[in-house]
Amino acid sequence: MKSHLLKVTVILTLYIGSLSATGQSTTLFYDDLDSFYATYVNSGKVDYKAISQNPAALNTLIAQSVALRVSENDKQDYQAFWINAYNIHVIKSIIDFYPITSPLDKKGFFDTVKHNIAGKNVTLNDIENNFLRAKFNDARVHFVLVCGALGCPPLINVAYRPELLEKQLTAQTKQAVNDKLFTRVGKSTVELSQLFEWYKADFEQNGSIIDFLNVYLDAPLTKKTKIKFYSYDWKLNNK
Repeated sequence: MKSHLLKVTVILTLYIGSLSATGQSTTLFYDDLDSFYATYVNSGKVDYKAISQNPAALNTLIAQSVALRVSENDKQDYQAFWINAYNIHVIKSIIDFYPITSPLDKKGFFDTVKHNIAGKNVTLNDIENNFLRAKFNDARVHFVLVCGALGCPPLINVAYRPELLEKQLTAQTKQAVNDKLFTRVGKSTVELSQLFEWYKADFEQNGSIIDFLNVYLDAPLTKKTKIKFYSYDWKLNNK
C-alpha cells in the first residue's frame, strides 16, 4: 500500500511540475483519456481486471484531475471536465476496492467516499448534483455519467470535449433512449429505467417525460402512453 501511494505521489508531483512548466490545459487530460479508454473500454464495458494489474495509466489520469483547475467562465470545458472526472473516478474507486461485483458493494461509494479533484474534496454525488445538474439544468447529463453498473448508460471510449460536447450529449441521449436497456416500448405502455423516476424533475423541465423522450426517440410515443419503471441493474459493467 505504501509503495502504491508513493507511486501516485510521484506521478502527481511530476505532473504538477509539467503543468506549471508547459501551461498544459485540459486538452492533455482528454487526450490521455482517449488513449486509456481505447485500451480498456469496449462496447461500454470496462476491463477492470487488466486495469488493476497495470494501474499506471489510471494513476496518471487521477493525478491530472487533481492538478488541473477549470473555470466556470468556460462553461463547456467546465462541464466536459467534470463529466470526465466523474467517469474516471468511478473507475478509480472500483479499482481501489477491486474485486467487487457492484459499486454498491462499497458503502458510501457515491455519497461519502471523497475524491480530490481540481482543488476540491468531493463525492461522486457532489459532482453530479452540485457541479453538473445544479449549474446546467440539462437532463442529458444523465446519459453521460457512468456509475460503473450495467444499468448505467454505456461508457464511450473517448473523452468528452468542450468543442464536441453539445453533439456528444445529444448523441448519447439519443442512443440511450432508443436502447431497450432504457426504453421498452409496448402497445400502450413504455417501461423506463429508474433513472427517469429518480430524476423525474430533470426530465419534466419542459413538459412531460414523454415529451422529453419524443425529442430523441426514432419512433415517438403518444401522449396517452403509460409509463412504468423497472429495477436498476447494479451489477458491475465489467468486460
